[in-house]
Amino acid sequence: MYLMMSVNTVIPPGKKVVDADIACHYKRSPMHLFAYRVHTHRLGKVVSGYRVRNGQWTLIGRQSPQLPQAFYPVKYPVDISYDDILAARCVFSGEGRTTETHIGGTANDEMCNFYIMYYMEAKHAVSYMTCTQNANPEMFRNIPQEANIPIPVKSDVLKMMHGHNEETKDSDASYLLQQAKKEEAEVLDQGDFYSLLSKLLGEREDVHVHKHNPTERAESDLVAEIANVVQKKDLAREIANHDERDNTILVRDRIQKVHRLESTLRAPENRHFSSQQSKHDEGSWEKEHKGDFHVEEAVEWPGLDLKLGQVSGLALDLENNLVVFHRGDHVWDENSFDSKFVYQQRGLGPIEQNTILVLNPSNAKLLHSTGKSLFYLPHGLSVDKNGNYWVTDVALHQVFKLGANDKEPLLILGVALQPGSDKTHFCQPTDVAVDPITGSIYVSDGYCNSRIIQFSPNGLYVMQWGEETSLGRSRPGQFRIPHSLALIPDLSQLCVADRENGRIQCFRLETGEFTREIKHKAFGTELFAVSYVPGGLLFAVNGMPYPGEAESVQGFVMNFSTGEIIDTFIPLRKGFEMPHDIVASEDRTVFVGDVHAKVVWKFASAEKSETIVEAKLKNKPESTDLLKNMNKQHLVQQASSTGVSFVLITTLLIIPVVVLLAILVFIRWRKTIVYGNNSDGEHKLDSSSGRILGRLRGKGGGGINLGNFFASHKGYSRKGFDRLSTEGSDQEKDEDDGTDSEEECSASPLPPAPSSS
Repeated sequence: MYLMMSVNTVIPPGKKVVDADIACHYKRSPMHLFAYRVHTHRLGKVVSGYRVRNGQWTLIGRQSPQLPQAFYPVKYPVDISYDDILAARCVFSGEGRTTETHIGGTANDEMCNFYIMYYMEAKHAVSYMTCTQNANPEMFRNIPQEANIPIPVKSDVLKMMHGHNEETKDSDASYLLQQAKKEEAEVLDQGDFYSLLSKLLGEREDVHVHKHNPTERAESDLVAEIANVVQKKDLAREIANHDERDNTILVRDRIQKVHRLESTLRAPENRHFSSQQSKHDEGSWEKEHKGDFHVEEAVEWPGLDLKLGQVSGLALDLENNLVVFHRGDHVWDENSFDSKFVYQQRGLGPIEQNTILVLNPSNAKLLHSTGKSLFYLPHGLSVDKNGNYWVTDVALHQVFKLGANDKEPLLILGVALQPGSDKTHFCQPTDVAVDPITGSIYVSDGYCNSRIIQFSPNGLYVMQWGEETSLGRSRPGQFRIPHSLALIPDLSQLCVADRENGRIQCFRLETGEFTREIKHKAFGTELFAVSYVPGGLLFAVNGMPYPGEAESVQGFVMNFSTGEIIDTFIPLRKGFEMPHDIVASEDRTVFVGDVHAKVVWKFASAEKSETIVEAKLKNKPESTDLLKNMNKQHLVQQASSTGVSFVLITTLLIIPVVVLLAILVFIRWRKTIVYGNNSDGEHKLDSSSGRILGRLRGKGGGGINLGNFFASHKGYSRKGFDRLSTEGSDQEKDEDDGTDSEEECSASPLPPAPSSS
């Protein structure tokens, strides 16, 4: 649901026309609109909503707020893209009033609301958004004239809407009934809602619409609370306070409340509670964070505006500042090396700009810079536990250790400008990692060698492993450009982004022994970089697909212990071109450097509250009900992991059939004993039998009905579920009689040759 709402409109007494305008820039993933609803109180004449793109106004919907309120289909479905403007106008008249009318929660106050129903890609979906400002008042000079043309409503409809239908004549009642039937086809009831969704999404094989059917009482209570929140009841009361009319923090608080509640509504199989102790740290993240987790671009991050060269490496220093390694005015292209990997552009000299930049991770402000006149073609970057920078240069074929404030390297591995494959030479080394426990140095080497080399803390050769990929399927320990390294010190492992093989390989630090491979079809042909966050989270970026390949370039979030993909992410403002390196912090802030786009993206965790709920459960075992659910689900998981025999499953399926047959036999036997051949008795028994079977069939057949579900719980009304309510959206108190004048009960229905760089 996207709600556009005015929070500070004032309607002067007697003024004939007053416009309330709302407009916001849309800054999220694309969404598709399919239904709308308008809402004001008595002074509203017409409400209109639009998409504004490149100065063009596209109507979403317009309606009189004095007609029975419901969601109406968008006649021509509208898509909303990043940086479009959503605009709405409510037209009021202050005629007949002797005092100013403000936005508030009573029937004598006013409201200006335009609701939009939408769907999005599931992995980027946001369930509730709001707009309460007017980002560009000048823009409304070009609003279509239709927005100011009132939609006429008959007086008897107005009387019924506002409770003045003392003695409506039969003819009036008949007219209203006809009007209701006429409009019935346009109103979305529950069935129409799912039907429309199915129609909109029907061509997508990977999208399925489900009606959520919570089975636990605790979940039904949460559903009820969400339904109550979505009615905006608490918001209406808050805005009624004149001291806080303009306080949009109230709006944000209510939206956050909706998000906190709705995030707990997951099907039981999607919630993971484990009572087992973790082994090392590899399982702790899985237990605590296997729920809803999403990473999305931080659009306020100004890193896209930095003046950088080709961004080849990223790291975080000891204070979690972002460290960027870039190539300044040098470019790696087809003229950079000869066939023997010797650098051909030495005449250009080293890069004259500072190639290592330390940026504030919040605002991209430059904090420190170094690396001037040292490098020719920068590539990999890491920071050790003492804050030293470790970098590789593919033109020099060397690895460097730099102090944060030193202008000269503290340690150099390899021979300048001389490619090789022995213990003292590298050939275009790609990355370096330093074990924080032992100080051992690991170098991925590289574009023309296919190996990982280990050095002692002072730079002495220790060992190496790896070989070039053979023809056919790539075997463990074989590489086709080992491009990026990620240390997992708590598990004593090193993971390698095996770029041209499109996979991650992990090895034991002490021996170089292969431990596992992580490979997914979604990676495509190339996987450029990998980063690890302590606790079990793995991040990666792939490369652009080759012609004919379907996999898109994107970022991945994975559970290290299982290898499964938790989430994928892409930038919103501009697309990835060649994301070259990735680094993530423990708070799940992610940075991606793009060697072609010459930018650094920032992505932030948009983790929903299910994670918080599950984390709290670990610290509060005294919650008996939740522990029962945990144990129950743990048992289910154990059963599923060990496998359930075919015989047991068959038995479970047969039991209901046997019970039903027994009931039928019992009914027939009772008929014979009690009624004999009496026809009246037989008729009565058949009727009774029909009712029993009807109940059984009704209980087990048909689709899920949210109305039936909620109606079955004490104190909950079906109203608003069988058909979307045609009453007001907010609980509003009429100042005349102090009773609720409007009430709504509704709930949201339950995302070639390798390139050189």
